[in-house]
Amino acid sequence: MWARGLLVGLLAVTTGAYAQDNADAAAQAKQFVESLHFRSGEIAVPEAQAHFRLGGEFRYLEKADARRVLEQFWGNPPDDSVLGMVVPTATPLDSDESWAVVVTYSDEGYVSDEDAAKTDYDALLKELKEGTEQENAERKKAGYEEIRLVGWAVPPRYDGDSKKLYWAKELDFEGSPQHTLNYDIRVLGRRGYLSLNAVSGMSELETVRAGMQQLLPMTEFDSGARYADYNADTDKLAGYGIAALIGGGIAAKAGLFAKIGALLLGLKKLLIPLVLVLLAFGKKILGFFGRDKQDKA
Repeated sequence: MWARGLLVGLLAVTTGAYAQDNADAAAQAKQFVESLHFRSGEIAVPEAQAHFRLGGEFRYLEKADARRVLEQFWGNPPDDSVLGMVVPTATPLDSDESWAVVVTYSDEGYVSDEDAAKTDYDALLKELKEGTEQENAERKKAGYEEIRLVGWAVPPRYDGDSKKLYWAKELDFEGSPQHTLNYDIRVLGRRGYLSLNAVSGMSELETVRAGMQQLLPMTEFDSGARYADYNADTDKLAGYGIAALIGGGIAAKAGLFAKIGALLLGLKKLLIPLVLVLLAFGKKILGFFGRDKQDKA
């Protein structure tokens, strides 16, 4: 009986401490989010010569605050390439269902879309899976978890009129309790492309998919920097097409996955509450004393 009393007392103390830690963490998270400077409506992204016309469904964080979220709030390494972050209004950053869209830009040149209509996305997926497996050995050496590409969460689709490409992958990160959704949008421009990347758990696929489809028409290049403004005589041509934008996703963004690793599911979604561990440990203690009584009998 004393063992049961000891366990109950231990659980009571631990549960109280855990609840207090949770309350303190929640208060700190709320205070952090309240310190951010959200913007809405027309948002200029001068580094990419692009802009957002956000509806009420979204708010925007400029570069400094976006990096604060990624680096201070979510614990990722510094990354100067981040230009901003689009945050859904309905899911605050400190909520369990939070997700956000990281905005970056590549100025590698005009990406030809001539291969879009003839790309075999099933064959591309097979190649991606094989490439991901080959990269895992190097990821292990670098100290990162292995990644398994499960398949398309949303098959690639290119809109030739708007010059926008989107797709989503379902990924299995070693050690993660659930699969990860990586949703990508590429907006093609005259001198490069704008990248919008959202990461969440697969359980939030429908929410993220709906949100990204809402965001898609709200994103445009400025006049003079649009795809139609390309001048073959003066502008740089990228050395790849649409298929490479998708096909290079995992290889090119291995660093990005590491940088926003905490965003994948949120640290609070990965941690097992200590009280559950103690409950499991407690069952072992009680089981041990139960066996001891049986042995004595």
